[in-house]
Amino acid sequence: MTKPQLFTAVFFALLLLLLYQIALMFRPFLFPVLWAALLAHLTYPLHVRLTSFARGREIVSASCLTLLVLALVVIPISIMGVLLAREASTAEQTIREWIASGALQKLPEQLRAWPVIGRFLQEISGSALLTPDSLEQGLLASATFLSRFFLDQVGDLLKNVFLLVTDFFLMLFALFFLFKDGKRWLATLQDVIPLDASHKQRIIDRMDQTIRAVVKGIGVTAIVQGLVAGLAYMVLGMPFPVVLTAVTVMLAPLPFGGTALVWGPVVLYFLSVGPLWKALAMLGWGIGVVSMIDQFLRPWLIGQAAQIPVLFLVFSVLGGLALYGLIGLFVGPVLVSLLMTIVQIYREEYYNTETAPPANPATPS
Repeated sequence: MTKPQLFTAVFFALLLLLLYQIALMFRPFLFPVLWAALLAHLTYPLHVRLTSFARGREIVSASCLTLLVLALVVIPISIMGVLLAREASTAEQTIREWIASGALQKLPEQLRAWPVIGRFLQEISGSALLTPDSLEQGLLASATFLSRFFLDQVGDLLKNVFLLVTDFFLMLFALFFLFKDGKRWLATLQDVIPLDASHKQRIIDRMDQTIRAVVKGIGVTAIVQGLVAGLAYMVLGMPFPVVLTAVTVMLAPLPFGGTALVWGPVVLYFLSVGPLWKALAMLGWGIGVVSMIDQFLRPWLIGQAAQIPVLFLVFSVLGGLALYGLIGLFVGPVLVSLLMTIVQIYREEYYNTETAPPANPATPS
């Protein structure tokens, strides 16, 4: 081994060792930094405009945007947390009282009142899987689960309030410096990556497109579906509408079931307690509006920007959610998109190299 080769081997071994140790050291701060990077990326155009308005003072812009994020996050979450805790404590008791009144036992007779499909629904309700007893057990189990889930979350929030507050302020701390110095850090990272400038720019552009497409396609669609469904819960007089709206927003990104896992049981509830028009209205609203929002709004928002096959998109969302938690909804598709871009660059370079015509031999003098 020559001296330059030995130097290269030792250098990269030391570099990998340092990167590994730094990764272990920074691991506790991974999720706050990821959230900060996501927020900084999405709001960076606003930072540029605000910096220009502040006559080039980036610190002023970064401080204002950080305080804005603080206000937009803390106030809504605090209000929602209080409402969820208050309503979740009564949700299970309300469902138990409704079941104890014998509402499910009357379900087969009430199904008969449905026009056209009443007899068919009545036959289905008489099956072994959909008897009043099985529905009663399922609803009781679901009510208990939801009640304990929200109360446990509130309990964990109170128990781990120091950790949560620390993570939140770490996110704000990282967000401030990403606004202030993020552009320079990104330029430095680009300089040390051993790729052509055009390839590095393609990777950055693809990451930007994917992040914005996924945020709009998943986040905005889930919020809109939850708000539209929540409007129906409130107008029709459904108990604990805030809890149901929050659950609808959380389940909306799921590729299977989604919002129907919430408004479907609401239809059964209205079918049992009456009047019939509320059940029909909720069913029509759920199928014709809430579910259709996902079919039209999400593809329209994502468009062709992400450029990820549907199968890979679904797996990346589910896998990212399982591995990283909530932020995995965005991290998963970004990683898949970056891999596809790198593979495409490799194929272009590899095939160009393989298929390039050989150089003409020098003509003898």
